[in-house]
Amino acid sequence: MLARGLLAAAREGLSAAPGMTRSICTVKLPDLPYSYGALEPYISGHIMELHHAKHHAAYVANLNKALEQQAEAEAKGDVSKLITLQGAIKFNGGGHINHDIFWTNLIPAKDFEPPSGELKTMIEAQWKSLDSFISTFNAQTAAVQGSGWGWLGYNKGTGRLEITTMPNQDPLSVTGLVPLLGVDVWEHAYYLQYKNVRPDYLKAIWNVVNWKNVADRLAAAKQ
Repeated sequence: MLARGLLAAAREGLSAAPGMTRSICTVKLPDLPYSYGALEPYISGHIMELHHAKHHAAYVANLNKALEQQAEAEAKGDVSKLITLQGAIKFNGGGHINHDIFWTNLIPAKDFEPPSGELKTMIEAQWKSLDSFISTFNAQTAAVQGSGWGWLGYNKGTGRLEITTMPNQDPLSVTGLVPLLGVDVWEHAYYLQYKNVRPDYLKAIWNVVNWKNVADRLAAAKQ
C-alpha cells in the first residue's frame, strides 16, 4: 500500500507499535542536528522553531493518527475507509519524509563547505559550474505554483543528477528519483523573514546547505 511505501522511504524515526497484529509504525519527530538559531542570519531561529516544532510536528501527529485509523480499518476489513485514508497518509507521510531530509540537508554557515569529489564532478559535468546549477535550481524552484519543494535527485537508470519540483508534500521518491537535496518553498519556511520574495530565500539558503550530507546520500544511492 502507498502508506507502507512512504514509510519505507523515510527510514528514520520509526518504531514498531506494540499490540498490533499487522506491521505498523509510529513516526517520531526527529531532533534537529543543530539549535534553532544555528542557521542565522540566513534562516531565523524563530522560523526554524515554528517549522520544526509546529509544522513538522503536525505532520507527524496527523500521520500517526491516520496510521492508527488504517490499522483499525484493516482489522475490520473496511476497504472504503482504507481508500479514504490514503490522501492523509500521502500528505502527512510526505511531509514527514521531506522534512527529515531537509533538516539534514542544512548546516550552520560556520561549518559550510562547498561540494567536492564525485558530487562536484557530476554537478560540473551537467551544469558546467556550481553557480550555473544553483541558478537553474533556483529558477525552477521559484516557479513552483503555491506550495511545494525543489529537489536535486539521482536517477539510478541514467546515472545522472536531475533537478525537479514537487507540489505540496509529495515525496520525490514517488517519481523513482532518489532524493539528495530538498528545499522547502512552502511559505512557512521563509515568509516571516523574506515575506513574499521567494527568490531571496532561495539565494540565501545556499549559504547553509550541507553538501557533505548531499554527497553521502549520492554515495548511498549509487550502492
